[in-house]
Amino acid sequence: MRIFPAIALALALASPAAAAETSAQPVVETHSGVVQGVAEGQSIAYRGMPYALPPVGTLRWRAPQPADRWPNVRIAGQFGPDCMQIPYKADAAPLGVKPSEDCLYLNVWTPAAPSREKRPVMVWIYGGGFVNGGSSPPVYSGRSFAESGVIFVSFNYRLGRFGFFAHPALTQEAAGAPHGNYAILDQIAALQWVRDNIAAFGGDPGNVTIFGESAGGMSVHALATTPLAKGLFHKAIVMSGGGRDLMGPLRTAAEAETIGADFARAKGVEGDGADALAALRALPADSVMSGLNLMTLFDAKDFTPLYADGQIVRRSVDAAYAAGEGAPIPMVIGANDADGFFFGGGVEQAYAPLAAMRAGAEPVYDPEGRRDAMRIGVAVSADTMFLEPARHVARIIAGRRQPVFTYRFGYVPEYLRAKLPGAFHASELPFFFDTVDVRHGAATTPADRTAARLVHDYWVNFAKTGTPSAIGGGRWSPYAAASDAVMIFDATGAHQEPDPIRARLDFVERTITAKTP
Repeated sequence: MRIFPAIALALALASPAAAAETSAQPVVETHSGVVQGVAEGQSIAYRGMPYALPPVGTLRWRAPQPADRWPNVRIAGQFGPDCMQIPYKADAAPLGVKPSEDCLYLNVWTPAAPSREKRPVMVWIYGGGFVNGGSSPPVYSGRSFAESGVIFVSFNYRLGRFGFFAHPALTQEAAGAPHGNYAILDQIAALQWVRDNIAAFGGDPGNVTIFGESAGGMSVHALATTPLAKGLFHKAIVMSGGGRDLMGPLRTAAEAETIGADFARAKGVEGDGADALAALRALPADSVMSGLNLMTLFDAKDFTPLYADGQIVRRSVDAAYAAGEGAPIPMVIGANDADGFFFGGGVEQAYAPLAAMRAGAEPVYDPEGRRDAMRIGVAVSADTMFLEPARHVARIIAGRRQPVFTYRFGYVPEYLRAKLPGAFHASELPFFFDTVDVRHGAATTPADRTAARLVHDYWVNFAKTGTPSAIGGGRWSPYAAASDAVMIFDATGAHQEPDPIRARLDFVERTITAKTP
C-alpha cells in the first residue's frame, strides 16, 4: 500500500527502529491520523479506530463528537471496547472484549491484494435488542468479506439507556438539535466517517451497502427513513429487522421524557435543569444499566428504544416508507423460518399473539391437530414479529417501483437438524459471515461450509452490483406482490418460489388489520 507524504512524516518522527518496523506494514492516513493494520489471511484488518470522542462525562447523552487527532502511528491490531452492557450468556455472538462507556470505535478489513479500482464497501450493524451486542465477536470477522473483494466495516454504537434516553433537561440542553436516539446518531457518525475516510482504504464512498440483523436490521430501516443519513449509503440489507413496531408501539417524545424522568426520580434525581442533568451524568454506569439486558428487556418498563423524537426517528418504519420517506435504493429484506421466541408453556401461550382470532389460527398453524406448543409458538412468534412485517414493508417498497429482494433463511447445521424445527433467530449470522467454524467448531460439516459460502456470496454480489447472486445458486428476481415469491435458503441450496407460508402471513396480516382503528 502506498505511503502518503503525511504518513512518511509520521514515521520519520518515530524512532528509527519503530519507523523501519512500521514502514513494512500496511498503513493508511485517516482524517484523524495514521493507522497501521495487521495481516489476517488474505486480508488486512484495522481494528479499534475511534470515530468519535468517548461519550463519557459531559458527553454522556450527547450527539457523537469528532475524534481527536492522534500524533503518531496508531497500531490498529486490537478491538476497542464494546459499548457498556450486561453480557448475555446465551448470546449468538458473544463479545470478544470487555464493555466500556468509552466505546465509539470501528474496524475495517481490506483485501490484501491492491486494486486500481475502488472497491465496494459493506458496513455491518450488529443486533442485540439495542441492549447487547458489539463489533468484537469472532463471528463478525470481516475477513471473508475482504477476501471476497469488498471493504468491510463494523462499528460500535451506544446501547441501553446510554443509547436511548429522553429527559426534559436533555431536551433543554439540545436546544433543537437532534438528541435522544443517540445510538442512531452514532450509526450516522460512523457512516460519515466511512464517507470521509474509506477511499484511503481502497473503498468506494459512492458504493456503500449497510446491513444489519435484528436490532441492526431495525437500525437499517431507521437509517433508510431518516433525512439525517441521506446519501451516506447506496444499498441496504435488513435481516430479521421487522417492518412494523417490533419493539412495541412507537412512543412520542413526551412519553419518552416521562419515562426518563421517572427513571431519574428512581435514582434520586429530581428536576429538569442543569443540576439534574449533571447528577444523571454522574451516575455510575451500573446504575444507568440497572440490570437491563436481553434477559430483562421484555419486562423493562423504563427503557425506550427508537422513540419518535421528531428529527432522527419521526414515525414507525412502515408509515415512513408509505409516506415516501425511504431512501430510493436497492434493498434486501428477510428473516429466518423459525425466527420467533417461545419461552415455554402450553398451546394457549403459543397462540397468545393471535388470541383475538384464535379460532381461525388453529387450522392455519396446526392443520394436523398435533398441538405441538413449541412449534406453534415459534411459528406464531416468527410470523408476527419478523416474517409478516418483512413482507409488509417489502410490499410498500416494491409498490414504489424500487428494487427489493425478499428471502427466508432456513438452513440448520447438520448436527442440529434432528433437534430444531428450523433456523432460529440469529442462527444465520455465521453463515452470511462465512464463520460457521467459529460458531459450531468441530461439529461443522462440509455441507455447512458450502451453505455458508453460498449465502455469503449472495450478499457480496449484492454489494458489488445491486443484484444478489451466487455461483451455484438460483436466480433471484425482485419482489412482486402478485407472485409473492421469496428466495429460500435451505439444505437444498437457494431457490426462489411462491412463499410456502403465504396462508400464515395472510392470516397475520388480517389479524393486524382487524386491530387497526
